[in-house]
Amino acid sequence: MMEEKIIRPGVYAVKHKDESVRAVSRSGGIFTALSDLILESGGVIYGCVLSKDFEAIHVKADSVELRNLMRGSKYIQSELGDTYKSIKRDLDAGRDVFFSGTSCQVAGLRSFLSRDYENLICTDIVCHGAPSKKVWLQYLKWQEKRNGKKVVAVDFRDKENFGWRAHIETLIMDDGNKVSSEVFKNLFYGHTVLRPSCYECPYKDVMHPGDITIADYWGIEKAAPEFDDDKGVSLVLVNNDKGESLFEKCKGKMIWKATKIEDSMQPPLKAPFPNPKNRESFWNDFQKENFEIVARRYGGYGCINSVKKHVRGLIRRIAKIIKG
Repeated sequence: MMEEKIIRPGVYAVKHKDESVRAVSRSGGIFTALSDLILESGGVIYGCVLSKDFEAIHVKADSVELRNLMRGSKYIQSELGDTYKSIKRDLDAGRDVFFSGTSCQVAGLRSFLSRDYENLICTDIVCHGAPSKKVWLQYLKWQEKRNGKKVVAVDFRDKENFGWRAHIETLIMDDGNKVSSEVFKNLFYGHTVLRPSCYECPYKDVMHPGDITIADYWGIEKAAPEFDDDKGVSLVLVNNDKGESLFEKCKGKMIWKATKIEDSMQPPLKAPFPNPKNRESFWNDFQKENFEIVARRYGGYGCINSVKKHVRGLIRRIAKIIKG
């Protein structure tokens, strides 16, 4: 009897069964489900958190509380520090290690280790590109100056107030007020703020260096419309046997469905985004001009208030739910 050929990657739509987990996750909660298994076995998690200065850094977590800080999107390049060295020490000591990062970070880790470790699981994200930390920090300073208050917390994508599909950043100020904006999002999707290497990224493909690849499931309305509730769905690509084994173990925590890769082909799975023609002018303006000018020219600031548009859309969705 011929063995059935396993097709890679395996493609799945995933939602965590615990709605409270999905509510605090950026998409469907797959990161929590996978990393919970590692923590339950006494292993450690390496992932990205925001520092008190709102910089993205990779840290080690051996508790649920610290792991939970790794949830959510951070649309800036993270600082790895001595993460690779620390991972090697844990692996050599026999601990299970779960590393989450961009594809280039996973590839860098594998190159650093120079051999495969059975006790290492790598999960990479479908990455749009890594924006400049410098632009992000200037954006925060500009918002503090505009509002006369200090930023104390940030949400790069405010799913709670605007839904999963909307991409609106919300800043919490020290007086408790919230400031919602699409300026940084517009800079991000304009691609001028990405690292030069992102325009030549070799991982803008279906295949990735992680054992499992995760993302927002854009296109879920076609791939699995019954999952589409605007509360977040994860796209999961299972890339090898090790990834398959971990995914099988956490299926009991999830609502999942096998889907087709052709129904899941968002742009970062096809090719790198091209270097935009206005990139040079953006950086010239960023270096020389007040940030408000940059926000107006490249971030959509001062245009029709799209946040109000999203609020109106949210009100319409709520009205539909009330009507049944």
